[in-house]
This record gives sequence, C-alpha cells and structure tokens, in this order.
Amino acid sequence: MSNSDVTSEWVTINGAELYVEVIGRGANKPVLIAHHGGGGIGSFHEPKATFGPLADLFQVVVFDARGCGISKGDAPFSHKAWADDVEGLRKWMGVEQIVVAGGSYGGIVALEYAVAYPDRVSAMILRDTTADKSNFETLVQNARKQDRVELNWENFDRYWSGQVRDDADLKALWAELIPLYDFNYDPVASAKAVEAGFYRHESHNWCFVHNVPNYDLKPVLPNVKVPTLVTVGRTDWVTPVASSQVIADLLPNSKLVIFEKSGHSPQREEAPLFQQTMREFLAESIGVK
Repeated sequence: MSNSDVTSEWVTINGAELYVEVIGRGANKPVLIAHHGGGGIGSFHEPKATFGPLADLFQVVVFDARGCGISKGDAPFSHKAWADDVEGLRKWMGVEQIVVAGGSYGGIVALEYAVAYPDRVSAMILRDTTADKSNFETLVQNARKQDRVELNWENFDRYWSGQVRDDADLKALWAELIPLYDFNYDPVASAKAVEAGFYRHESHNWCFVHNVPNYDLKPVLPNVKVPTLVTVGRTDWVTPVASSQVIADLLPNSKLVIFEKSGHSPQREEAPLFQQTMREFLAESIGVK
C-alpha cells in the first residue's frame, strides 16, 4: 500500500468532524467500513493496518470515531451514535451496501450497525468482541487468575467502571493493563504501543458508565442474516472464546475461527493467517476475490 493509495479528509457526519481515510479508492469497488476498538483509547490506525491490505478488493474506509483519536464531536458517545456515524459514512461513500467490520469495541459497534441497518450490510467481520456485557464480569476473574503482572486493583476497577480522571490518567491505566492482551508479552513492544496511542477519557468513561450496563444484543442477533466471520484469539482474556461462540451460535449465517497463538489481537499476532482467513471468507460469502 503506497501513500498514493490513501486519501484523507475531515468529514462532517451527524454534526461531528471525523478524520477519515479511504484506502484503495475506486469507482467500481465495493466498500468496507471498519470501526476501531478501544472506545476512548482507539484510533483508525489499527483497522487501517488490519483491513488496509484488502484495498485491492475494496474501498476501505477507516476513521476516528466521534470522541476518539483526533476526531471532534460531542457526547453522547453511545452505540447508537457511533452506529449512526457508520451509516453517515456509507451515505458519504455513495453506496447502497457495505461490508462492516470491527474488532473489540469496534466489533460491538459493527454488531449494533448490523442490527440497526440490516439492509445496508452485505457481510460482517468481527474480531474478539462480545454480544453482551457478560465478558466485563469474566474479565475480572481472568485478570485475577493471571500471573503475568501484578495489578493495582483500585486502578483496574477505575478503568473498567469509567472513573478515569483525565487523558493522562487513561494512558497510565492502559499501560498497566496492556501486558495482559498478547499471547506472548513483549514489554518493549507494549511500551511503544502505549506511547503511540490516543487517549480520550470522556468517551472511555461514557462506554462504561452509560453503554455497557444496558448492552445485550443476544435477543436480536438471530435476525441478522448477513454472512459473518467471527474471529477470536485462543487466550483472549477480555473477550474470550466463549463470547465469540455466543455470537456465532446466535448469528444464523456465521463462521467462527479461533486463532490458537493469539490473545486479543490475532490480526497482528497471526497476521498472515488472519488476512488469508478474511479473503477466503469474502470470496465464499459474497464472491469478492
């Protein structure tokens, strides 16, 4: 992917100024819109690295969601607002349907979009995500069982309950948690990832104060008929295999793939296999290859 394959601009969607990049723009290519994870710690960089390689097949749209990365936009930072912004980007791209994709919290937004706009989705790709709030209970158990690092439990509780004081505090709390995420912990790589991140504590807190307590899509997922690839790392502690199994069991046209040597990020930890898996799914499900 060369710089000439990427266009970037600021786009006003539903009153929010979003930073958007389109990779592989072309009039005759279908559109894939990917939502980043992380809530207030996410940005377009992760989905760009994950889905950008599909730019030979798609116009790949990545962006910083309202309240995240460098984008601007006022609360609410709700699932509905974020899903509605994806719909706004679909209209901006001028297409009738999209492949919607997302990892971690971005997978939640992708699911919310497919539920709210089922006729606008041709296929869906999910990575290490959840259909309800149950994983926010099991992650506490998983964190207590791990022996990789010693955690500050007061900080742990503040992070997951949305009691972060400011952006610097969010960065510090994330630095404590990041060792739990990978299959093999590399402290140097993790430290670099923390420094390269974006931290927006308002949207982070909104996720866990307002969004998570009422989050449960299980009753409506059987109504989502689109072909869906559900992926997860075998040792993911935050959205474990069980969470992805629930999604795959409820979506009538889904395929579950478990990456055996990955934690929360198989798109990075087993990148060649992840890319191959996506391409095979897209070829089989919607004939794009």
